[in-house]
Amino acid sequence: MKLYHAAASPFVRTVMVCLHETNMINQVELVEVAITPVSPGETVPTKNPLGKIPALERESGPTLYDSRVICRYLNDLSTAGFYPEPPMLWETLTLEATAQGMMEAAVLMVYEGRVRPQDKQYDGWLDAQWLKVTRALDAVESRWMSHLAGPLDMAQIAMGCALGYLDFRHPDKDWRAGRPSLTAWEKSFAQRPSMQATIPA
Repeated sequence: MKLYHAAASPFVRTVMVCLHETNMINQVELVEVAITPVSPGETVPTKNPLGKIPALERESGPTLYDSRVICRYLNDLSTAGFYPEPPMLWETLTLEATAQGMMEAAVLMVYEGRVRPQDKQYDGWLDAQWLKVTRALDAVESRWMSHLAGPLDMAQIAMGCALGYLDFRHPDKDWRAGRPSLTAWEKSFAQRPSMQATIPA
């Protein structure tokens, strides 16, 4: 299998952590690509018509894309059990989606400054994206800590990667302020070998 990736992407990191946690990292060839929403290059759109990474090319069957699809596939291949049976499954999927939404908002903030011309950048847009992140952080702090304290699942992996991306791209925002439980959880989770092996640079 080939994984089209860029190490700075939180979506890619989620897949990479999953590969480490399932002991499948040596079964995948990593193909590094450099793309943006306005410059997807030539290779990635042939694998994913949306022009996004990660994309997992398989020996048989279509290329898989979207980190949640890829992680579900890897979980099934490895029987890792990162998606519990219902009713806990719905909690895992909801918290995973919350983490993914945080990543999406945080990435859009980066692209607003990096891709959009300066005269077309809009502070209101940036504020709205960060508000999504802060609402999600507050929800996790108040409602989801018991889930994060449970057995390892994809929600935890996604949340760890989302928080790591906030540190990586938005360190001035200080997401930890007023969220002691989530801060303590992230500090511990970030020490996992899979997280240490995938720190973006």
